[in-house]
Parts: sequence; structure tokens; C-alpha cells
Amino acid sequence: MRFSFGLIMTAGALLTPASANAQTFDPRYPVCMHVYSGANGGGGEWYDCSFTSLPQCRATAYGRSAICDLNPYYPVHAPPPHLRYRRSG
Repeated sequence: MRFSFGLIMTAGALLTPASANAQTFDPRYPVCMHVYSGANGGGGEWYDCSFTSLPQCRATAYGRSAICDLNPYYPVHAPPPHLRYRRSG
């Protein structure tokens, strides 16, 4: 009886899904704004990856508790897409 109870508890612990975090960085934009709302704001902190340049992000972050960073998941060294041209003739 003890063995089956231990086996059930071990199997239950192994099969319990772990909490998953959502992806915070959008790989389509090169700049992210890290916003801190702190304990008084109640919202914690989050990333807003919807900026195409650092000056654009800094203009939005001006006066807020935020900092602009480069997106670590933006594909900087990705090769450009190959365009196919049709020959007319």
C-alpha cells in the first residue's frame, strides 16, 4: 500500500505542468522599452517591443520609469530574403 501511494505521488509530481512565461520580446522590432511600475503601481515590470529605433523608444519613455534597450531576439545578422524576378521575354 505504501509503495503504490508513493508511486502515485511521484507520478503526480512529475506529470504536473510547470507554469510557463509568455514571450516578452517581439522578434519583429529591433528596440524594446523596459517599463518599471514598481510596488506602488502594482503592475510590476514589462517589456514593450514595438519600436523601430532608439530615438523613437526614448521619446516614448521620456518622463516614465523606463529604459530602452536593443532587442536580444531581433535577427541582426539574418541574410536578406532572396527575391525572385521573372524574366520577360
